[in-house]
Amino acid sequence: MRKTIVALRLTRLLGILSLVLVTAAVTLHAEESYPLHPDSQTQSGVPEGRVESFHFANSSVFPGTERDYFVYVPAQYDAAKPAALMVFQDGGGYINRKGNWRVPVVFDNLIHKGEMPVTIAVMVNPGVVPGGDGAQSRFNRSYEYDSVSDRYATFLIDELLPVVKQKYNITDDPNLRGIGGSSSGAIAAFGVAWHRPDQFRRVFSTVGTYVGLRGGNEYPTLVRKTEPKPLRVFLQDGRNDLDIYAGSWWNANQTMLSALQWAGYQVKNEWGDGGHNGKHGGAIMPDAMRWLWQDADKPIEVTIDEHPELKDRLIPGETWELVSEGHRYTEGPAVAPDGSVFFIDGPAAEIWKVNADGKGASKLVDGVSGVSGLMFDAKGNLYAARNKERKISRITPEGTQTVIATDVGCNDLVVLEDGIYFTDPLKPAVWYLPHGGEPTVVASGDAGSFPGKPNGIAVTPDKRFLVVVDATGRYVWSYRIEQSGKLSFGQPYYYVHQPQDELNTGADGVTMAKDGSLLVATSLGVQVFDQPGRVHVIIDRPSSQGRLSNCVFGGPDGMTLYVTCGTRVFRRNTRIEGFAPWQESVVPAKPHL
Repeated sequence: MRKTIVALRLTRLLGILSLVLVTAAVTLHAEESYPLHPDSQTQSGVPEGRVESFHFANSSVFPGTERDYFVYVPAQYDAAKPAALMVFQDGGGYINRKGNWRVPVVFDNLIHKGEMPVTIAVMVNPGVVPGGDGAQSRFNRSYEYDSVSDRYATFLIDELLPVVKQKYNITDDPNLRGIGGSSSGAIAAFGVAWHRPDQFRRVFSTVGTYVGLRGGNEYPTLVRKTEPKPLRVFLQDGRNDLDIYAGSWWNANQTMLSALQWAGYQVKNEWGDGGHNGKHGGAIMPDAMRWLWQDADKPIEVTIDEHPELKDRLIPGETWELVSEGHRYTEGPAVAPDGSVFFIDGPAAEIWKVNADGKGASKLVDGVSGVSGLMFDAKGNLYAARNKERKISRITPEGTQTVIATDVGCNDLVVLEDGIYFTDPLKPAVWYLPHGGEPTVVASGDAGSFPGKPNGIAVTPDKRFLVVVDATGRYVWSYRIEQSGKLSFGQPYYYVHQPQDELNTGADGVTMAKDGSLLVATSLGVQVFDQPGRVHVIIDRPSSQGRLSNCVFGGPDGMTLYVTCGTRVFRRNTRIEGFAPWQESVVPAKPHL
């Protein structure tokens, strides 16, 4: 009982203490002051909402944590109608009607004026794991808020909000859901919307911690490279914000703003001269809310029409289309010389062909066990990497099957005029099988000098360099193909972005574009590299469910991107022209270095 009481007191104090840290002056400009906005003051004739307090101590995402949270319910709330939602981190600092933020007062006034919808505010404190017996507790604030992962979003969406919704009727429409915070609470708010735009689309960020505490400095880069999300973001910061070991908050917020503007987001900013506190943010909060919720009845839209990197690669308005579903696990897509696309259902030992109209698929071959990769040659022969069976099979257009190699690991393969390259993740090695010959190892090595687990494999359009995915590392390797078929000068060449909470990138299958761009299926999406090995674009995953295992270009013009994702196959029309190894060699133009 004593531990519970101590934990309850700690969690109730933590939200207030967190905001005290945010609002305490930490620079020579501690005397800064801002006039109180009229909409931050109680006004006669405006009905007042109520604030209710709760405790939450049943998290699987953050086990052992306890926290208080507070719910503001506007006077206009009607339980028969779903209310809009606004979530604030460091919740204890937002409930005070006399503090910096004054959420109840601001919301009372704006809702009364019709300048924001009837909105329930959930103000939640960060978690604490009680130490007990006089020991120091574990304070989760930075761990939960500053981490560039979807962990906090998962806690909020899957654990806390379902409990809140048992008591209040809150909308599921992401367009009517906003989230905000200050300092680390701000980056947490952005992170929730970034990872889950299907749940939140309006972000209020003040003195945001987009610096190198736990990788937050990576957000501006991801904003520029990732296919834009339907978000509206308000940023505030002051010139005298923190400048410490993790970086400069002032510079980081400007970098964040420029990234959002460059990528075409709906973004507004207010810069001041203040420090790391809530004074300026609190003063402008009514106007920020007014902008954030304007046109709330209209969906937040995003376009790539002017995006510098996407407009020449993707087609505005085109999204992923479902091709086939209901499989056990899809992978290994391959394109035939006529542009048709084939894929594997590995656990079912089946090879499928996408229908000519791109809608649906038909089973072509069954009983081919252990298949993990497919590739065609120029004559229409289909080669199957049967990794579990330690075989490579060739299937003619007439359906005749022949085993052409045995007792070799083979996860994925590339078929060229003179022979076949394939990856062996267990040895680990890259093998070369001359047509009619015996397989030999042409690349191997220890970790650091060779991929730890070679997986996807592709050849450049000039057929001079072979690229090999390392499924356990963050690089795709590049090797020069010699006349003898041997490989030389291997380098960890392509730098792959990875999720914050994973030890590797989830990189798997790859495909090439005619201009020398490499496309890699990863946990974050399809990453598009230039010839020098740099990611320019991360194309959204078609679904958050299932492993994004592979990709290939197909269709009559070779510009439709097909991906295998979990139990399904998707396609998307693009402006990128793909390259298949059975095509004639093409020398890409020299890249911009």
